[in-house]
Amino acid sequence: MAGIIRNKIAWIVFAFLAIGVGLYPLIYWFAADRFGILYSKTAELLANEVWNVGFYGHITFGGLALMSGWSQFSKKLRSKNLALHRNLGKAYVFSVLIGGICGVYIAFFATGGLIASLGFLCLGIIWLYTTLKAYFAIRAKDLALHQGMMIYSYAACFAAVTLRIWLPLLTIAFGEFLIAYRIVAWLCWIPNMIFAFFWVRKKGINLA
Repeated sequence: MAGIIRNKIAWIVFAFLAIGVGLYPLIYWFAADRFGILYSKTAELLANEVWNVGFYGHITFGGLALMSGWSQFSKKLRSKNLALHRNLGKAYVFSVLIGGICGVYIAFFATGGLIASLGFLCLGIIWLYTTLKAYFAIRAKDLALHQGMMIYSYAACFAAVTLRIWLPLLTIAFGEFLIAYRIVAWLCWIPNMIFAFFWVRKKGINLA
């Protein structure tokens, strides 16, 4: 009984964080002035239309991916409404393609220089690769590969959440935002991938 309660609480927290951070980009759209990470950008970069398309495309579709992706792990949804599960899956894949491509582009302009750029670039590539792998697997009716790659894909997507947990803690610990940001560019997703590895392994999914 205690295990069931713990699982329900974990699921509620998981969904709450995914939806909450998924809605976070709305602040950027409606803020009257610079907000968040935009404070660290130069006036020249903020005036760059291509970068703005990349930035807002990334945060918007990344947010949509977060909000559409968490429900894909609900067994109840899959069993009761398979059509909704599939439609949400398509929305997730589309959102990842736009958000991921934009993310790879803006990674080259990341605050914190080369170290941060490489961290976010690796994340963007992994996110796109695992999502496409999951999509083509389900098209080929390889359910095991699809499930395994979706776990990795959403673990990469969930980096948006873990970044916002780690960043303030690291900033307090090091007393400097730039150092914290360089670290979080890697820390926001590597532990997620390790967690995904053990989750896939526990489920007995063979990705070879």
